[in-house]
Order: sequence, then C-alpha cells, then structure tokens
Amino acid sequence: MSGESTAASDVKGFLGWVERTGNRLPDPVFIFFYLILGLVALSVLAQLLGWSALHPTELDEETGAAKVIAATSLLAAENIQKLWVEMPKTFTHFHPLGYVLVVMLGAGVAERSGFFASAMKVAVRKAPQALLTPAVALIAMLGNHAADAGYVVLIPLAGILFAAAGRHPLAGIAAAFAGVSGGFSANISPGQLDALLFGITEEAVKVSSLTTDWSVNIAGNWYFIAAMTFIYLPIIWYVTDKVIEPRLGKWDGSLVSGGDEAIEAEAEHDAEVSEEGRRGLRHAGLAVLFVAALWTAMVFAPGTPLIDETACASGTIATGECSIHTTLRPLYQSLVAAFFLLFLLCGWAYGRAAGTIKNHRDLVEMMSEAMKDMGYYLVLAFAAAHFVAMFGWSNLGLITAVHGAGAIQATGLPMPIVVGLIVLFAGILNLFVGSASAKWALLAPVLVPMLMLLGVSPEGATAAYRVGDSATNIITPLMVYFPLILIFCQRWNKEFGLGSLTAMMLPYALWFMVSGVLLVLGWVALEIPLGPGAEVFMEPPAPIR
Repeated sequence: MSGESTAASDVKGFLGWVERTGNRLPDPVFIFFYLILGLVALSVLAQLLGWSALHPTELDEETGAAKVIAATSLLAAENIQKLWVEMPKTFTHFHPLGYVLVVMLGAGVAERSGFFASAMKVAVRKAPQALLTPAVALIAMLGNHAADAGYVVLIPLAGILFAAAGRHPLAGIAAAFAGVSGGFSANISPGQLDALLFGITEEAVKVSSLTTDWSVNIAGNWYFIAAMTFIYLPIIWYVTDKVIEPRLGKWDGSLVSGGDEAIEAEAEHDAEVSEEGRRGLRHAGLAVLFVAALWTAMVFAPGTPLIDETACASGTIATGECSIHTTLRPLYQSLVAAFFLLFLLCGWAYGRAAGTIKNHRDLVEMMSEAMKDMGYYLVLAFAAAHFVAMFGWSNLGLITAVHGAGAIQATGLPMPIVVGLIVLFAGILNLFVGSASAKWALLAPVLVPMLMLLGVSPEGATAAYRVGDSATNIITPLMVYFPLILIFCQRWNKEFGLGSLTAMMLPYALWFMVSGVLLVLGWVALEIPLGPGAEVFMEPPAPIR
C-alpha cells in the first residue's frame, strides 16, 4: 500500500486538515510571486492612507526632528525603474545566495565522494548496543551538515541497525528522523544552514536601515545550537525507548515487504563500510587537521589576516566600544570560506583514498553536480530577493516594525515571553510552508527590525525562529522528505501509512516544542551569549517613539 493511497484514510482531524490545506498551497516560488502582487497593492493603499512612522535612528536634515518614514507605492515611477534596472543586482546581491553557494560547493564534494555517508555509517555501527538510540540521535543531528545524505543514508541505516539488534526497526527510523529533521538546527558546529539563515538575517538588517554597525557572523548561534543538541539528545533517547518502541510492540518481521532474506542481505550491504572507505576516512581526518591548523595560523601567526589589529584604536578604546570580538570580526566573517574548504578538502581526501575521485575532473564534476542541485534554490532565491527588496522600497517593513515594537512594549510582556511566542508562531507556520529559507525570508524583514527596536539582537531573532522551524518538521506531510521516510517505514511494515508516521513522530514534536520554548525563555532571561561575539540583547537603535 503506497503512502499516497493511505493518506486520505489515515490522516484525519487537525493534521489531516493541515495536509489538505497545505497541498492546496502553491509552490513557495509562486507564494512569493503572489505576495509581491499583494505587496504592490498594499503599498498603493498605504500611501493613499498616509501610513507612516518616526524613524528610530535618523533625523530630518531640515527640522532636526525624527525623520518621518512614509509608505511608498511600488507603482511609483522610481520603484518601477528600480525593479527593472536593478533586477540583476537585486538577485546577485541577495546575501544568502553567495553564502549558500560557496558552502555547497564544498559540501557537494563531501556528499558525492561518499565521505558523509561513510562517516555516518562508521559512527553509528561502532556504538554499543546499550547506547544505540543516543548514538543514532547524535549522528542524525550532526548529519545536518550532510544535507540529503542525512535523510537518504542514515535514516534507513538506523532501521537496519535496530533490526540487527533485535529491536523494532521503525523505532530506529523514528529516532533518526527526529534527529535529522526535528533537530534540524541542532549541531555542535555551524554549517550551511547557518550560512543560509544568517544571510537572510543580514538582508533584513540591511533593508531596515536601523544600523550599519552589525555584520553577519555565521557562528552567531553556535553556543545556542550546541545547547539544543545536548537538550534534544536525551529527549530523543527517552521518547524512542520509553514511548515509541513500547507502542510499536515486539519486532517479529512478519510485515516486512520483500521477505526476511532480502532485507538481511540488503541490510548487510547498506551498513558495511569498505576498506577503501575506512582509508578514505583516515585521509579525511588529516584534511580536518590541516584546515584547523591553517585557520589557527591565520589567527595567531604574526601579521595574521584574520585579526583586525586596527579595530581597537585609542579613540575606540576611550569610548569603551572595543572588545575582543571587534578584533575577531574578520575571523567570524571568514567562517563561510572555512566550511567551504573543510568540506571540499575532506571530500577530496576521502575520494582520492577511496577511489571515488580519480582525478581533478571528477572533483570539478562533483562541484558542478552540487550546483545543479541548487537550481531550485536559485529560483526561490530570485523570488525571495525581490520580495525582500520591494518590502524595503515600500517602507512597509520598517513602519510595521516600529509600530509592532511599540505595541509589544505597550503590552508590558517580559522579553522572554515575546521571544517564546515567536518560537510558537514559527512552529505553526512551518506546518504550512516547509522551506526554512522561504519562511525566514517572509518573516525576517519584519521580525528582525522589530526585535532590534526592542533590544533583541538579529542573532536572537534568528535563534528563536530556528527553534520553531525545527520542532514541527517531523509532523507536517508537506516536508519534502516526508514521503521518502514513509517508504523507508513501509519497507519494514507494508501496512504503515502516512497517518501512522505522523502519529509516531508527534511525541517528538511536542517534546521539541516544549523544550525549545523553555530553552529560549531561559536563554533570554539569563542573557547567555548565543555565539562568539553574539549576545541576545543589543542596544536599541533609539528609544521607541
């Protein structure tokens, strides 16, 4: 029985409504197109009604009073000219575009050479039986850097390993799916998702014109996502062993699709790492050490290029604005290149030793294939870039942010509660719009400047969003890998339907959401740094008028 045929009968109630509603939504690219049309109409109406706000940071040159931000029609001649004349610039200067493409050039080699797959197989297979669940969960969360490999390699492999251990294979699939997708933002180091999200955050800060002092740092949520990893790990362990596996019952293999012998043969093949693969991993380890040593040298060696020794000039020190993070700003900004080189050299070293890369042409081909896979993202980025840019031209984003910040301040809600509500909102929106980048491109132009006016840093806004975005990934049928996970499950139980998968993953989602909100509340209340040089709070651009 296919997932398509079981969807209507198995999914009922709220989740069934989510699926039916979401399936009626157009592709995210066209969502942006329709939003642009709506934005044009709204900008015309806003100008006619005289919507405006006082700019928090700029003064009028003639009067010396706060500058008035007035809504501007996108049908004005100036904006129409800007749309057509600056279209290439609007697209190519969209900050997430460069960050993501650079990182994916390296990650594509690491994935296609087999490095990611072999690393995950070795890490999981060596886990003691008693620690199988947490090992699968941890590798799944770390596997976020591997993009598609986390889904297509680790999740089916987890089912195989659980079955080999005499445990229910669907419990293994659930634990791996919860780690890869529910723990989508959790990791012990930044990676391509950080480059993507912080690129959109940077664009939102730039469009708001609230500050010119903030610069992107893809390690801006490093401490936070590491904490997510170690909070989600025991949650996945507990839910899998104490909730999901007892509910699935004892594994007897009677519902396996294809027969026990076929599954066992395939399991042995899928889980094995060849001697060439092990040799490749040793060479990849040397590549990791090389990149780490290279970046360390560029930080600590005399005349290093990654330390801004002029940042703490005497005048800056006198004003108290200088800090170690100011001098380290070039290092933070170099991390995109660092991850590109790390993934590229690890993939190349692995491939040369394992035989999957025979010459430089193979390497170039893998990088080219990675860019081909980014084709859809380029189309989405084109639409998102114009939506964000036009939002800025209309001034509606900043006007909404100013009035929204004032309204929130008037409620008297504590800031941790405000940020926690943003987590919940992102989680609910995720049920309908699956793409993390598409949702953040929609929300960031308003949320980032609004929270900045309330004293919450762009890094804080990004952290809150990614918690909500991750928590509900595993229960929305609109998530692009949801049908694939269903196929993996039906390999072990041919009667397993879409509703069964949703019900199996729902306890994880609830625990992720509750723990994520509590994590955000505590983090904001205690004002713990989110990453190197990244605080939860910032000095507001000016008192809210």
